[in-house]
Amino acid sequence: MLDVFFYEAFEEEAEQLRRLLPDSIKAGYDFRAIGETDHESPPARVISIRTQSAIPREWSDRLGGILTRSTGYDHVARYIGACGRPIPAGYLPLYCHRAVAEQAMTLWMALWRKLALQTQWFDRFCRDGLTGTECEGKTLLVVGVGHIGHAVTRIGTGLSMTVLGVDILPRHEDVTYVSLEEGLARADAIVCAMSLNADNHGYFSRNRWRQVKPGAIFVNVARGELAPADDLAWALDEGILAGAAMDVYENEAGLAAALRAGRPHDAPGWTTLHALRQRPNVICTPHNAFNTVESVARKSQQSVEQIERFMATGQFKWSVPV
Repeated sequence: MLDVFFYEAFEEEAEQLRRLLPDSIKAGYDFRAIGETDHESPPARVISIRTQSAIPREWSDRLGGILTRSTGYDHVARYIGACGRPIPAGYLPLYCHRAVAEQAMTLWMALWRKLALQTQWFDRFCRDGLTGTECEGKTLLVVGVGHIGHAVTRIGTGLSMTVLGVDILPRHEDVTYVSLEEGLARADAIVCAMSLNADNHGYFSRNRWRQVKPGAIFVNVARGELAPADDLAWALDEGILAGAAMDVYENEAGLAAALRAGRPHDAPGWTTLHALRQRPNVICTPHNAFNTVESVARKSQQSVEQIERFMATGQFKWSVPV
């Protein structure tokens, strides 16, 4: 039996993992999520996933450990809680905060500079309706100022923006923290970088959107469940939001599997999301914010550190708080 099996390991990541893992650790790899394979039982005593794999409940008694190669761990914590068995689990809290923060910046700039229309209208060489917005002097609100959120605030400051943060734990001295209500009323751009938990599903609801300064843009690089597509569409239709960009989605595991397989997806929010992505003021990317050369290298190295620590001690270096 293999020591570890890596699900959701795309080509560049799998190549790095193969290079870094010692020969003493026998590993397998698949670019698909668990539900897209024909695996009826765990292929290794330790499995490693990202965020799109739903681990079968019946596997719990045969798993020695779980490593999620992501900064978020809500999906693993839910699984362990549902199983009622203390399975050792690890995550990677430090590998991608700069990469995700730069993706957030890329997305808000693309919205403000109407990049989709600029490329679309090249053949006409037309500039009508393409007048964009500069960052300097605008107010950036970061909701959730953890590792990723703090990196976003530093980028915003570097762009001469007025940067505000919202967090239940104000831990950074260089961040100006405000209440959510004050921040929403002042923000020209809102970046969601908060962790998902049992209490904040649907955090950005219609009631929250009603508090937003009209004409703001919204970027979500956290979890899709924090900003339901139906409510987001309503805020755009009402003219509250001038644009939105998403790298994460509700029911993402099912959505990703359906899109990769080229088949319809009927989960809640999909019809709305499909319509949203046709709009010129909406950008959808495939949960790719983490994916830089530097970040993939860090992720692979830290994944190997986690696996080696677990094989030696039975515990992960960075353990999922359950």
